[in-house]
Amino acid sequence: MNDGLFDLSGSVAAVIGATGVLGGAIAEGLASHGASVAVIGRNADRGEARAAAINRQGGQAFFVSADALSRPSLESAREAIEQRLGPCDVLVSAAGGNNPRASVTEEQAFTDLPLDAWRENFDTNLVAGALLPAQVFGGAMVDRAQNDPSRRGSIINIASIASHVPVSRGVAYSAAKAALRNLSMFLAREWALRGVRVNTITPGFFPAEQNMRLLFNPDGTPTPRGQQALDRTPMARFGDPGELVGAAVYLASHRASGFVTGADLVVDGGYLSSTL
Repeated sequence: MNDGLFDLSGSVAAVIGATGVLGGAIAEGLASHGASVAVIGRNADRGEARAAAINRQGGQAFFVSADALSRPSLESAREAIEQRLGPCDVLVSAAGGNNPRASVTEEQAFTDLPLDAWRENFDTNLVAGALLPAQVFGGAMVDRAQNDPSRRGSIINIASIASHVPVSRGVAYSAAKAALRNLSMFLAREWALRGVRVNTITPGFFPAEQNMRLLFNPDGTPTPRGQQALDRTPMARFGDPGELVGAAVYLASHRASGFVTGADLVVDGGYLSSTL
């Protein structure tokens, strides 16, 4: 019996980073459950292709070009979405990445990490990945909910297993993702009585643009580092982007997760449960 628990019909979802592998899968998943989706990113070719794919599958989507590191750019995107689809009910912040120059390696000690690369990781994963989107889209959700309590909002920030246990070498990326998760918990408390829920999804090792070369050799076999990740993951495989959809739909649906805020939904094949 379908009781509409995961029905997102009538809702508008803004997915920042939907031009990427993980954000794109989440955008398609939300649309398949009835949400109208704004595909937000910087790459117009990828964004238009993603929106077109959603529309071909019977959903409703359009691409909005925006730089998540620019508040005016995000504000323009929000206004375009409101004009085209209506006010946003769901925000997914999936922007992120890793500048490897801020990594500890055999050639570079922690004490030699370049500050500009460190800051870039925090800009990409914290400022663009949570802070500015929450200010621009979350602020509008709060204002709307105060005027109409029936219009609640859901913010879903994409964290990383590195936010729980720092991955070797990727010190700046790990610290930035930990800050994202901490900020999400702060906002969950701050907006709990103001109509907006804030949660995070923590993926394990999912092959995407930023880590393909790290995980796979050119012939498709795992690199030594990729094999380490597989060995640490009890399910002994990498995640498939579609396996994040259920978590996102659950957190987006107020019927399914209306009493869930400040939570971190881990989708990692058991990685964080594994010890030596």
